[in-house]
Amino acid sequence: MTSLSRRIRHISDKEEAAIQRKIDSDPDAPEATDEQLAKAKPFAEAFPDLAESIKRARGRPAVENPRQQISIRLDPDVIEHYKATGKGWQSRMNDDLRKAAGLKKAG
Repeated sequence: MTSLSRRIRHISDKEEAAIQRKIDSDPDAPEATDEQLAKAKPFAEAFPDLAESIKRARGRPAVENPRQQISIRLDPDVIEHYKATGKGWQSRMNDDLRKAAGLKKAG
């Protein structure tokens, strides 16, 4: 049994019938006909320019020298000290490490 199948709550026939009645009673969302479904196109095919603009807008912009994600163990009080400084604490920690290592500011 997969974790997904453990999370899915199976509904009874009575519950399913109640759901279907509510769907059928919604005038703003009629069920698509077979003819409508046959004419349907994928979003990217129906609206290629919009799909491309959405694709470009997702995520962070590419940077020339991206930071690397690592795993590091630090003392809890050190972490709390930086977190207490608010948003951007990891960048401030990076800046302090650069200073301690005698490295020039990046970027």
